[in-house]
Formats: sequence, structure tokens, C-alpha cells
Amino acid sequence: MSEIRGVWIANRPHSQVLESRDNIIDAIAFLHSYGFNYIFPVVWTSGYSLFPSQVMGIYELPTIDPFYGEQQRDILREIVEEAHKCDIKVIPWLEYGFAASHLLSGGHILKQYPHWQAVNKEGKKVRHGGLTWMNGFRAEVQQFMWEIVAEIVAGYDVDGIQGCDRLPAMPVSGGYDDDTVARYKTALGKHPPQNPQDKQWMQWRADILTDFLAKLYHQVKAIKPDAIVSLSPAVFPFSLYNLMQDSPAWIAKGLVDIIHPQIYRSNHFSYNQETKKIVKTFDRNSLIKFAPGIAFTANGKDLTIKDLVKCIKTNRDRSFNGQVFFHYEGLRKNNDTLAIALSEQAVGFQPG
Repeated sequence: MSEIRGVWIANRPHSQVLESRDNIIDAIAFLHSYGFNYIFPVVWTSGYSLFPSQVMGIYELPTIDPFYGEQQRDILREIVEEAHKCDIKVIPWLEYGFAASHLLSGGHILKQYPHWQAVNKEGKKVRHGGLTWMNGFRAEVQQFMWEIVAEIVAGYDVDGIQGCDRLPAMPVSGGYDDDTVARYKTALGKHPPQNPQDKQWMQWRADILTDFLAKLYHQVKAIKPDAIVSLSPAVFPFSLYNLMQDSPAWIAKGLVDIIHPQIYRSNHFSYNQETKKIVKTFDRNSLIKFAPGIAFTANGKDLTIKDLVKCIKTNRDRSFNGQVFFHYEGLRKNNDTLAIALSEQAVGFQPG
């Protein structure tokens, strides 16, 4: 596999790329001219699909984000067609994963399916990262998400599918709904502890998410054997303790093809510390699956050009397989300053 030089493409208003086909054509041409070979466009966010979804219709939910519905566009089809003209791989990004909505109420999904609500130990809605969550341990919710994934993989000429720090993921405060509590009692003969970070309770729930990923991975491969299953979890062990993402188990079980831990740090020193943890935590032979996520702006501070180039060099020195940048608009800031700097200072960020 050639080095991954990727970029996430966010939804409006954070990015203008998807607002028109002309914008998509312009963005793809720009990325191609700077040597990028992977894009990760958002297709699932705020409780909406960004493509016409029959699955959403079957569940009596809105079939597409209203903005694109009014335009009568299928942005996923457009972006696949344009990217493949330039030999750029397209891996649709399920940004919201098991999160239902940024709205406190949980939006239209939880209005239609209130029993899908994730519940904390106080019996209240689970909020994390400014989002209200579905119960990712519930079989119906897992089935719903699988059907969305299958619709994308089977219906479009995509090169894979991507989850992030919300798929597979659940805030550690969740799992106190009646269904999950009953399963835990059956499995272990006791009630879940009041401490959501109790080691046994946390690992038991993390294992449910790993099992979900195993099913998703094998089902995706059954539809399209060459499809890449790509994941962008939080960094480990933060990912396990906060979102029950057991990425070492994912790697050990062979359930991910490429992994992009979100090493969103505002300087190279902090970034490098996280790469050291990866090398220490994961088997050396698995490092080729890593192409860490790098944010152009982290904690309100822009990564300098010098540090950005150092991060890329570090990835290569660690035997990682590239990097993915968050996100496209950062390349275009200040008259394309970062893109130009990459082309001048980092090997590979030039057209082949």
C-alpha cells in the first residue's frame, strides 16, 4: 500500500466543498495537484445521511440532509466520480456514528425511537462531546448503523468506509439502560457498579463494541472484499477510558485495515509523545496500518509549518503508513499557505 496522504472533508458550514458539484471538482483538482491520494468525505452527521438513503426512509427518518435534498443532489456519487478520475480513493466518513444529534433532545432519531436513547447511571440522556447519543450496545441501534454502512458499500463505488471516535464508540457514562443492565446481570450475576469506569464493567461494554466491529468488518468484506475498513479513534488509552474504544483489541483481532488515531496536538513535541505510545502499545508488524490524524488547528492553536513537516517525518520514521489531515479547509487558509509549504518541504505532496 502506498503512503496514505489523506484529508477529511467536513460538512457545511465547516467546509464549502460539498455545497456544489463545482466546489467538489475544484477541491479534487486541488488535492490531486498536491499529491493527495485519499479523501474521507462526511456522509453521516447530525442525524442525517448526506446521500439519498433508502434505509433512512425504511426507518421513517429523513432520507437526506435537507440542504442536499433541496438541491436534488447525491454528493457521494458526485465525489466518487470526480475523485476516481484523479485516482484518489474515497472512504466515506460516518462522522456521528452512534451519536444521534447535537440537539439536547436527540433530534428526529430519538423522537422516532426514544428507546434507542443511551442512559447514564442517573437514568438521564447521555451527552458527550456536545452530542446526545444512541445506545450503541442495543442490537436495534447496531443493526440500523450496519444497514447504513451496507447501503453505502453496496450502492456506491467507494473504496471503503470509516468510523471515528463515535463508531464504534460509546461514552463511558452510558450502558445503564434496562437492556444493557439485564445483559450484564445475566453474564456476571451482579448489577453494574455505580462507577462507570470500573475496570470489569468498562471492559465488558468495550467488548460489545469490539464484537459489533467484528460483525461490521466481516459483513463489509462479504459485500466488497477489497473495501477498506478505516477507523479514526481517539488516542489510546484515552479512547478506552472515555469512549470504550479498545483499539489494541481491534488490531489484534484483525478488524481494521487502516487506523488513524486522532493525534490532534498543537506542536510536534506533543505529537511525538503520542507516536511513542503507539510504538510501545502495538505490535511492530501492525504499525504499517497506522496513518495518524493530524489537525491543522488543535486546542485553538495552529500547528506551525515547521512542526507539521516534522510530524510527517516522524510518521515515516516510525514505519507508519502516512497521515490524514483534519481538515481540507486548513490547506486553503491564507492563500493555500499550508499546501504550498507541504509541496516545498515534504516529499510526496506533489503530483506524481
